[in-house]
Amino acid sequence: MTVKTFSSADFTALAEQAKAAPRRRANLNVHASTDANVQRLFIATEPDTYMRPHRHPESHKWEFFAVLRGRLDLLVFSDAGKLTQRVVLSPTATPAAEIPPGVFHAYVCMQAGTIGLEIKEGAYFPTAEHDFAPWSPAERSAGAADYVAWMRTAEPGATPPTIPGT
Repeated sequence: MTVKTFSSADFTALAEQAKAAPRRRANLNVHASTDANVQRLFIATEPDTYMRPHRHPESHKWEFFAVLRGRLDLLVFSDAGKLTQRVVLSPTATPAAEIPPGVFHAYVCMQAGTIGLEIKEGAYFPTAEHDFAPWSPAERSAGAADYVAWMRTAEPGATPPTIPGT
């Protein structure tokens, strides 16, 4: 059996894929299939990507995220949409966080070329529409760019502005 390795060159190539991607992010799966019991993937993001606030309602669906390069801010929200916590994730600040099941959260990329590692229990199923935050605009909607702009500067206690698409 061969040990899987992931080089700095692999991460650079992944970051280049994210820059060229329409959604401005790309992933490199470590797990063999979406049915794997543990989902492990590297995710490259760019500052203009929109990772919509969502939750994983299943009791076993925690999410572990570590930043290997760059900076992402983890945003945690109340069920009503109030920002309750902002965590700077970077190799030199807080490198990793674990989000419990059922908690609305999102990430906002703060530095070009950011690379993170996400680990969560599988199998993988796309987020159901009712698990996206109803107070946030849909990805690629008219209000998404304005919402990302709000996410970049919002502090705990802030409530998202009313944006078309929410």
